[in-house]
Amino acid sequence: MSDPLIPEAVVVIDDDYAMRFSCGKILSKMGLRVQVFEDGTRGLEAVTAVKPGLVVVDLKMPGISGLEVISRVHQIDPQIILIVMTGYATIDTAVEAMKSGAYDFLPKPFSPDELRLIVNRGLERRRLAIESQRGEVDRALLKRTFVTFVSHQLRSPLAAIHQYLDVLLRLEEMGDSPARRREWIGRCLKRTEELQGLIADWLTLARVEGGTLLKERVEVDIKSTIVNILENYRPMAAAEDVALEASLPKEEIHVRGDRTCVSVVFDNLITNAIKYNRRGGKVTVSGGLSDGEIVVAVSDTGVGIPEKYRPFLFDEFFRIKEDGAKRTEGTGLGLHISKRIVSEMGGSIEVESQAGVGSTFRVHLPAWREPSDAEIGGWQ
Repeated sequence: MSDPLIPEAVVVIDDDYAMRFSCGKILSKMGLRVQVFEDGTRGLEAVTAVKPGLVVVDLKMPGISGLEVISRVHQIDPQIILIVMTGYATIDTAVEAMKSGAYDFLPKPFSPDELRLIVNRGLERRRLAIESQRGEVDRALLKRTFVTFVSHQLRSPLAAIHQYLDVLLRLEEMGDSPARRREWIGRCLKRTEELQGLIADWLTLARVEGGTLLKERVEVDIKSTIVNILENYRPMAAAEDVALEASLPKEEIHVRGDRTCVSVVFDNLITNAIKYNRRGGKVTVSGGLSDGEIVVAVSDTGVGIPEKYRPFLFDEFFRIKEDGAKRTEGTGLGLHISKRIVSEMGGSIEVESQAGVGSTFRVHLPAWREPSDAEIGGWQ
């Protein structure tokens, strides 16, 4: 895979000196690194050594023919783009060249613009192919990482639950006090809650990735959604000694989207604001209508997010691991899921943070508007 800072290499193979000279001059002016050769043997040696992005080869040459050059180049590197040129252009020769693996066909004589166009098109095709391959590699690595991560995350609470149950069994044998039994049962329940959270996050991510979570497009009242989430988390906030406040408009504020998805977004943000806060801290949720969009901010008074970690906050499985950072349970998927949902709804999410002061996550979503007949038909 080529370095984007280094000009792409191109090899031209043609037994006609004038054609080699012209192609070399035109392609060099395009900013490409060009090497020209008069026969297939020397040209193939250069392809092996240089691994160019593109090869321009004459179809009819003494010695090794253009079709044989195409075949051997594909053996060296199947991602090299091949353009065939010939003065004996017919439908049959074009078809033969394309069947052999040529990307395109250039009949002689041709203009500089025609050469530039076909070369640029070929290099763009190569770039897209490389990006696609890189994406496949990244997805494969992510899948392996995911399997490893899931195995570890599931094994840890299951092992703990097994140990707790073993202790409970021994407590029964020893006739220990009900208070001790309640303590160990409570530990089991906490770990099973962790497992439920892990599974819920993984299922949500799978549904987002599969495009099955965001099918519903209805009018969603953001204000009532947030108020309900805050009420649900008041016990958790009280246990962490964190105050919850809402600064929302008196009127309802609506977006177009999926009710479950909207709840997932703000559930994740509010939960994080509580978990990563300080004792005696505060979480404030504010929002309103601005320039045709709903803007909701979730602010906390926690320790803040170090600047070096902010670019990675929305990555899958990312969690801050730093001395002094607050230790909390979680998968590292919440923010990634939230951003995916917001993006699918046509919005955006951004973060501002200051060390020792706190963080604010700001969500922008298109405000509700009555859909047209065409849109309604498309949703169905």
